[in-house]
Amino acid sequence: MSDWTSDSNECLSISMVRSAEDTKALGEEESYLEFNPAFTYPIFGEEEKIYGYKDLNIDLKFTSGSLKQFLYVQWSDKLKSADTVDNVDGIIRQFLPEEVETDEEIFQAQVEHDATSFKPSGELIYSYTRSASKGKAKDVARLEQGTLNPDDEDAIVYEVYHTTWDTPGFKEYHRRMQIFILLYIEAGSYINEEEEAWEFVVLYEKRKRPGAPHISTYHFVGYSSLYNFYYFPEKIRLRLSQFVILGPYQRSGHGSELYKAIYQYVLSQPRIGELTVEDPAEAFEDLRDKNDLKMLLSTKEFMEEGFSRDAGSHGGGRVGKIGKALSGGGMGKGKMGPPVDKGWAEKWRVKLKIAGRQFQRLVEMLIQMHLDPLDARALKAYRLQVKERLYRFNFEVLAQLEKEERLEKLEETFQSVREDYNRILKLVY
Repeated sequence: MSDWTSDSNECLSISMVRSAEDTKALGEEESYLEFNPAFTYPIFGEEEKIYGYKDLNIDLKFTSGSLKQFLYVQWSDKLKSADTVDNVDGIIRQFLPEEVETDEEIFQAQVEHDATSFKPSGELIYSYTRSASKGKAKDVARLEQGTLNPDDEDAIVYEVYHTTWDTPGFKEYHRRMQIFILLYIEAGSYINEEEEAWEFVVLYEKRKRPGAPHISTYHFVGYSSLYNFYYFPEKIRLRLSQFVILGPYQRSGHGSELYKAIYQYVLSQPRIGELTVEDPAEAFEDLRDKNDLKMLLSTKEFMEEGFSRDAGSHGGGRVGKIGKALSGGGMGKGKMGPPVDKGWAEKWRVKLKIAGRQFQRLVEMLIQMHLDPLDARALKAYRLQVKERLYRFNFEVLAQLEKEERLEKLEETFQSVREDYNRILKLVY
């Protein structure tokens, strides 16, 4: 690499700045307030390179709650030829609101002011609690058992708010937070403010200020944008379009909590008939599968009907531990079969507001989890059920193949699907 070429992912530094009082509460966690983006190619080009500077640093700071921004670009040396040097400040400003601050003193004053004055807009729809003492075994145990009280001194509460363009002040707020879509979602892009059908859910960390527990401060964690379509005959289909959790909060379960907030909101709204997802990335698809499976496994009536021996019972009781295959030579007469009772499955799909293909996949995973490897009839019925779905989903491609090649391709895909289901099931239990 040339001495005059910089990696834009490395030289762009993002900071979520808290007030001096709130920063004290972080202790050793303070470093997580500064981080680098996952992508910068939507801003600086496919190669993610910036030319014309030595020791380039792009400092993009946000007030941690209101997301007011500060931008400062510095370097140790710069080429004199304006024709070849990238205009870093001008390029990045194309993706930021006009009111970006450049005076750091003014920005710091904004941080202090917003710390206690900023409150999320919209409707609170979901919350969960975590311990501030992540490393303490007793706190981890309390968290897993669900016994951590939001009023505990050590508790951090996370809240999810639902908003639309009509929510006062939200359109301006969205203009400040939307850059995280470019920095964290591959192929992400800004949405059109003129399209009224957008809805949003925003996740915040809510902290009690040390020494002043009556004061709560809010800090942005992530958000999701949702688009509603007409859903016959008189409801809407909500499509999850964008979903982002800031880097420091990733791999800590916050994505799952945000997804659960969205799903529970969908279930609570009679106007919404179904939740779908737009072109999910692999990591998000795993998150979705894992949480949907957990939801189904915890739905007692669904599981009992699905795996009962006869009209609602299996040996006089419910399905046993997750992952334990049914005994006694097969899966019995439960609605899951295999093959699954399609009318029963559709009833539950509509009730749970899950998209068709996703629900079929989940049912297949549950059946696979309970299959008796010695039950040849059940194994064959399951194989045919999965292949039927794969054939319908890939009809245009498979229809062009000769019969023998088509059958070979279906079997190959079936085996690949089974392997992937096993991988996903291991995420759940």
